[in-house]
Amino acid sequence: MKTSISIFTLLLILCGSVIAAKPFPPTSELPPQPEPPDPLVMFDGKPVASKNDWLKKRQPELKALFQHYEYGYFPSPAKFKTTTDYVDRKFLNGKATLKLATLTFAEKKAPQIHLLLVVPNKRKSPAPVFLGLNFSGNHSLVTDANVPLPTSWINGKYPGVVDHYATDAGRGQQADVWAIEQSIDRGYASASIFSGEIQPDLTNATTGVREAFHGSKDPQHDWGNIAAWAWGLQRGIDYLETDTDIDQKKMAVVGHSRLGKAALLAAAFDDRIALAVPLQAGAGGTSPARGKIGESVQRINTGFPHWFCGEFKKFNDQPERLPFDQHCLIALCAPRPVLLSNATEDTWANPAGQFEMLKAADKVYRLVGTDGLASNAMPEEGRLIESTLGYYIRPGKHSMTADDWKIFLDFADKHFGKPH
Repeated sequence: MKTSISIFTLLLILCGSVIAAKPFPPTSELPPQPEPPDPLVMFDGKPVASKNDWLKKRQPELKALFQHYEYGYFPSPAKFKTTTDYVDRKFLNGKATLKLATLTFAEKKAPQIHLLLVVPNKRKSPAPVFLGLNFSGNHSLVTDANVPLPTSWINGKYPGVVDHYATDAGRGQQADVWAIEQSIDRGYASASIFSGEIQPDLTNATTGVREAFHGSKDPQHDWGNIAAWAWGLQRGIDYLETDTDIDQKKMAVVGHSRLGKAALLAAAFDDRIALAVPLQAGAGGTSPARGKIGESVQRINTGFPHWFCGEFKKFNDQPERLPFDQHCLIALCAPRPVLLSNATEDTWANPAGQFEMLKAADKVYRLVGTDGLASNAMPEEGRLIESTLGYYIRPGKHSMTADDWKIFLDFADKHFGKPH
């Protein structure tokens, strides 16, 4: 059993209260800005003239703005103890090692978080890893009966879920979605946590990290579920930092839909995450709040009032008052690679608007000294733009597939180098 908390986490604890303390005007006093705000202009109108200005001034300001007006304030990272519950070194017919770990927080109200990790056995060095949250439990990603069933609430639409709880019938039902063996064959480790263990996707949940930890004493500015899931991903990164089988310089996050929003948010606030793939993340994630296509701020706040902080609801009828748009969240990842991946039939996620967000974030990437987006025009179906700001669109609907994972791995190969 070991306690996991990194130097990065300690720094967040020290500076978190400073970020949360900065005052901002009420929503009604924010001036309307029909066009997405320039990420290289400070809140007070002063230009960001250098990389140092971005890193020391604008980046912290944007993090504070996103917490204040959209996601709510994160609590400080929490210490936890780790237990390794199970290891199978002959997983996938000897190709990989399966590890199951439990993260237990000191706060009694906090849920335990169970992490599933599969690492390729055939390698000469620590493996790069994709960490993502899943919708239906770790047991649904593999057929191994040693993976315990989650005991928290699950959306009833997933196979093997009875009265919103997992049963053995759900084992391996999401194996094709996560395509773990494909990642192993490409030299990548795969890690996952059930999102519902971190925070159930319920409006009035009585369990989860939001009940145990608070980022603000003001309920209007306390964190919502998207931030809670992002925070849970960061605790997964805390754990992966302690595993010698993992290349700590090549830790990527991935997520689909609402969990894609969380993946991007986690990466924007955590420099340890070296690459982010928010798949079809849409409103409140990768598509513009000011967009006229797909899900609107009003619609997402009405349908999912628990995802964002209370202050965000004040923008339902006036998203043009937001002092940022989602391109600024992408820009917070600079200079690290971000891939936005979409499907042609998923108009709800506004694929064209997402491409515009990449274009608007490009200038930040170039300011900090890397390439941004390699094209000003959306690519045709099936062609990957593999620049540091990447884009891909395929035929089909809102889903995550093995074919999507091939693109994720191709993008990672480009920026991490092929594993060996």
